Amino acid sequence: TDKIISFVYVWFCGTWYTLIVFCNIISTITMAYTWRGRIIKGVILDITGVLKESGPNGGTAIGGSIDAVNRLYASGLQVRFCTNETAVTRHILVDQLKRLGFSIEGDKIFQPISAVCQILKERKLRPHILVHPDALPDFSDVNQTDPNCVVIGDAVHHFTYENLNNAFHCLMEAEQPVLFSLGSGRYYQEEDRLVLDVGSYMKALEYATNLKAEVVGKPSMSFFTAVLNDMGTSPAETVMVGDDIVSDIGGAQACGISGVLVRTGKFRSSDESHPSIMPDEIVDNLAHFVDSLLTHSV
Repeated sequence: TDKIISFVYVWFCGTWYTLIVFCNIISTITMAYTWRGRIIKGVILDITGVLKESGPNGGTAIGGSIDAVNRLYASGLQVRFCTNETAVTRHILVDQLKRLGFSIEGDKIFQPISAVCQILKERKLRPHILVHPDALPDFSDVNQTDPNCVVIGDAVHHFTYENLNNAFHCLMEAEQPVLFSLGSGRYYQEEDRLVLDVGSYMKALEYATNLKAEVVGKPSMSFFTAVLNDMGTSPAETVMVGDDIVSDIGGAQACGISGVLVRTGKFRSSDESHPSIMPDEIVDNLAHFVDSLLTHSV
């Protein structure tokens, strides 16, 4: 009897261990779906304009976007969030999204600030920073004494004449001036109107200093490549969903990533006939894209 009990115990433990190992292996396998003739294993989502509309206290969730994100998670696809949002720290952004009902972890969000901080350290540059005060904590471990370069981001109301002039003087006085721009968007949607984005101020400083800014963030190829490397997918296996025809769609397509334009956020009807960028698909919103993508699993 004791031998039988021992045998059953060993068999049960062995079977249970095998099942756990099998489940762990299955959990690491990325699912794939066929979409427009491609095998898709990864999805990159913009945040503002795709998941939510901009506004006070983090804005408001776009209809159907919370459920759409949850369905992408459940699908087994690799999902990342790629944003040029630099008006707040990553921690604040995650908290805002959670308050709206999204379940998104900070390590799945790619923002330009972490990328530019790495560049500054590698090149031993000391920045004069013009961003929103809420985003400054993310620069806390960067040496900012005696600046020899300028970093501009979503400063919003802090894009004053005085602040822009201070950035201008820093560049003019540096021996080898470098201007970093955290994105290059022309405008974005805020509540019921369009407002100027960082790219407009970048162009002003470029013109005044006769410099060419180094863009960190979308549509930079290095920014998209970092996201692909984190997902472990190739450009051909990945699709980007965004509301910016140039930074989101054009930037993604330049890397070989499919681009889906949503008719939410900053979208304008003229985007559908852009002279040089043709989205792989145009949908009403993120939910409609997810409906289309998850129709055919491989």
